[in-house]
Amino acid sequence: MASTMLDTYADIVARALAAERTTIAEQWLVRLNGLLDVPALEVFPSADLLDHIPTLIDDMAGYLRAPEHEEIAANAAVIDKARELGMLRYDQRASVHQLLREYEILGEILETFVAAATERLNLTPTPMECFVVAGRLTRAVRTLTRTTVDTFIAQYIGVIDERNERIDKFNRMASHELRTPIGTLVFAATLLANREITADTRRLDQVVSVVRNNVDRLSWLVQNLQRMARIDQALDTPIHQRVDLGVIGDEVRRQLGEMAQSRGVQVLVDTQLPAIVADPARVELVLLNLVSNGIKYRDPERTDALVEIVSVAAPTDDSPLCVFEVRDNGIGIPADAQEAIFQRFFRAHEHLDSTLGVTGTGLGLSIVVDCVKALGGVITCQSSPGTGTVFQVTLPATPVVEIDGPHL
Repeated sequence: MASTMLDTYADIVARALAAERTTIAEQWLVRLNGLLDVPALEVFPSADLLDHIPTLIDDMAGYLRAPEHEEIAANAAVIDKARELGMLRYDQRASVHQLLREYEILGEILETFVAAATERLNLTPTPMECFVVAGRLTRAVRTLTRTTVDTFIAQYIGVIDERNERIDKFNRMASHELRTPIGTLVFAATLLANREITADTRRLDQVVSVVRNNVDRLSWLVQNLQRMARIDQALDTPIHQRVDLGVIGDEVRRQLGEMAQSRGVQVLVDTQLPAIVADPARVELVLLNLVSNGIKYRDPERTDALVEIVSVAAPTDDSPLCVFEVRDNGIGIPADAQEAIFQRFFRAHEHLDSTLGVTGTGLGLSIVVDCVKALGGVITCQSSPGTGTVFQVTLPATPVVEIDGPHL
């Protein structure tokens, strides 16, 4: 079939390309299954995304037919689809190399298709017509590649900027919190070097008590800062596995056993707590902080002080959410302080440290919020002074994909 002015080589190839768009999309999908390190059904995980591919090929066919009217770089629909692919590959933790290879494969498939269609339809294009069609295909693939990669890298850079900002905030916070106890210890060391002080048993005991209290404070600070470093800088890649909340609750009760016993607090763990798929380290950290707070802020007037971990709702087919509560009958939180309790360094009962015999940094509940958020859940608090406090945690029963950043 010879080309004519009304029926050019590009027109014929474009119609063939549009007619076979589904077959070409399937060929590309098969090739991608061996390239991307994700399950086959996740290469294009939704019907909408899967439908993008034949549509992209159809749009490329239109560009072959009339590039002056269908400039692919100006086609908002095509560019939007390419951006969605960039976001998808970012979520799948692909690499720039994989993206480039992905579109290289598409280019190879299109080149093979054009050659086969030319032979099958018995076309006799001129060298210039071959050059024009090949050039248009190359420009179309190149535009899609650039858009997808630009979107991918923009997401990656956004994560880097966010992490850098969090690292800066963490460093400022750590410096702020460590400055006071270290300064106190330096002053105490100066006093201990004074022979008059060491000769005075009463004053010596006071200085030793100050040193001990500040060393304890530093130890607690370092432990919490280490936990925050792992969360804020996302250096600990979460391990999603099936975890029994009851087992984790029992472990938390064991870890805090001496603390609870010394304060006369009974820790109870509901036997009906469900199992979920989550990062066990973060779940344990949530329970550890909530239960320890309940123990620390017990009501000294009560003889039946308790903290309990209770199941509220287990995940079902209708609601894939797990809801549990950590309840106590302690001193409670004043109403005007409840909105601020999850903020870093905020302490609702700092004025009661001496009375209750506790110390703190105001980091515990902020760590809880960070962990719950990373697990894809939410936490709420209800409290009444003199009655107690209830922290309710809602988590998905299956893991939330946490982006650790793709590889460039």
